[in-house]
Amino acid sequence: MTSHVFPRPFLFGTATASYQIEGAVAEDGRGPSIWDVFSHTPGRTNNGDTGDIACDHYHRYQEDIALMRDLGVDAYRLSIAWPRILPGGTGAVNPLGVAFYRTLLEGLRAAGIRPVVTLYHWDLPQALQDRGGWAERSTAEAFAHYAAVMATELGDLVDTWTTLNEPWCAAYLGHGSGVHAPGITDPALSVKVAHHLNLAHGLAVQAIRQVLPDARCSVTLNLQVARPEDPEDPADRAAARTVETIGNDVFLSPMLEGRLPEELVAATAPVTDWSFVAPGDLAEIHQPLDVLG
Repeated sequence: MTSHVFPRPFLFGTATASYQIEGAVAEDGRGPSIWDVFSHTPGRTNNGDTGDIACDHYHRYQEDIALMRDLGVDAYRLSIAWPRILPGGTGAVNPLGVAFYRTLLEGLRAAGIRPVVTLYHWDLPQALQDRGGWAERSTAEAFAHYAAVMATELGDLVDTWTTLNEPWCAAYLGHGSGVHAPGITDPALSVKVAHHLNLAHGLAVQAIRQVLPDARCSVTLNLQVARPEDPEDPADRAAARTVETIGNDVFLSPMLEGRLPEELVAATAPVTDWSFVAPGDLAEIHQPLDVLG
């Protein structure tokens, strides 16, 4: 199979997430993430499964590159494990973590595969969670520092930078329903976390472009369409619109338009007053993007 059956400039690609494939969770200086702690908590995952070994990509990445090359893949969207680079979330950079990703990216380039790098696919360093995690503005600032480190260390090898993968999951599943790490069930906090993820995105784009002025930047959102059970029922139509507002507009409007929709504020009024939004936040979040994933 080759990718040339696809009309250009279409790119045939594949994607993974660091915690889902790498394994080697305690090797070469990697610190624990919230998913390490969550998956090792009894009752949190099916069969008690963890990512301790996963696909063992950390040791078998050369085989994985060969598989992608044989498939005719043009691009590979991988995520970097923040705790492999900054085990404490901030502070000293782990050179062995940087070296792993540099070797991986060089291998992809040699195989003719464009690396699309996601900086956050949910595996927050546990050290930051211990200090409040995404409930704290400081985590967004730490993320911007991490993004700058990656742009500096790997910028010559990356085709496109994706700041966040599916922040809806990190905010609502991680902090609302609690079925994802860190397993918190607090509707008000989930909205605050969504805002801080937005802020992290905007600060990271700026940090990357300060190092790499011509960098291609993106974000990946899991957008949704809600359909009313009864299209003729005004209440059902309103409910569907509320789902889309809370699920989509909470990210799209700040990121792409630099605004907080009145409908969103009204829909979330029972749980939050948005007082955590500081002056200038929306301008920080609203950064030009090259790709919307």
